[in-house]
Amino acid sequence: MHGVFGLVPTMGALHDGHASLIKRARRECEHVGVSIFVNPAQFGPAEDLAKYPRSMEKDMALLESLGVDAVWTPSPETVYPPGYQTWISVDDVSKPLEGLIRPGHFRGVSTVVAKLLNIFSPDRVYFGQKDAQQVAVIRRLAADLNFPVDIVVSPTVREIDGLAMSSRNAYLKEDERRAAPALYRALSAAKEVFEAGEKNAGAIRAAVLKTLSTEPLVNVQYVSVSDPDTVEEIHEISGGALLSAAVIIGKTRLIDNVLL
Repeated sequence: MHGVFGLVPTMGALHDGHASLIKRARRECEHVGVSIFVNPAQFGPAEDLAKYPRSMEKDMALLESLGVDAVWTPSPETVYPPGYQTWISVDDVSKPLEGLIRPGHFRGVSTVVAKLLNIFSPDRVYFGQKDAQQVAVIRRLAADLNFPVDIVVSPTVREIDGLAMSSRNAYLKEDERRAAPALYRALSAAKEVFEAGEKNAGAIRAAVLKTLSTEPLVNVQYVSVSDPDTVEEIHEISGGALLSAAVIIGKTRLIDNVLL
């Protein structure tokens, strides 16, 4: 631990999920830094950049209470100065799922994470399992570009009713918020099917869709059973798999996953 520096990259609007990453970093590192940057490069033209929740004062108070040593809150012009033209694309891992629905998203994520790793030179960088494809992209990035950093992935932190914590949950109206836990219920039901012996990915996906179909406010974008490292779809599960899904409730897009 001596001299070990841990970094927790965030987009602000901090919640208990972020706090759990920071607390873990505090336990495992001598010094902890946090970045707060709503990265315009990872938002598509029709996405929620302008209305993405921001709560800098509240965030700073939380970070102080958690004993964070350094906080970086750059402006977009600092991160992408005039004339900026260098981008990092992690090819295959970025293509399916989130990559199909949000083209360019992972190019923005990969570029900003590479910049943060260069700026902070952390020994460890902390991410949540909720963004499972992002984790796979960043692991690939760090391996391919020889970043000397440990990528630490912590379990998804959930509300009491199972909904994965996310800054975007603030967008949900009351009835939508009541519908939202159906996503985790559906993933959990399918995990039970898997643990009872079902290894066919189609049957696992069908189990997710069956539960989601009981909630009229939920519109499904995808349900996937994939290799956790490559995010390539699997037909028969041997060993482990990543079961992930994206849904839209009202105007809010939610993602979640469980490891099988």
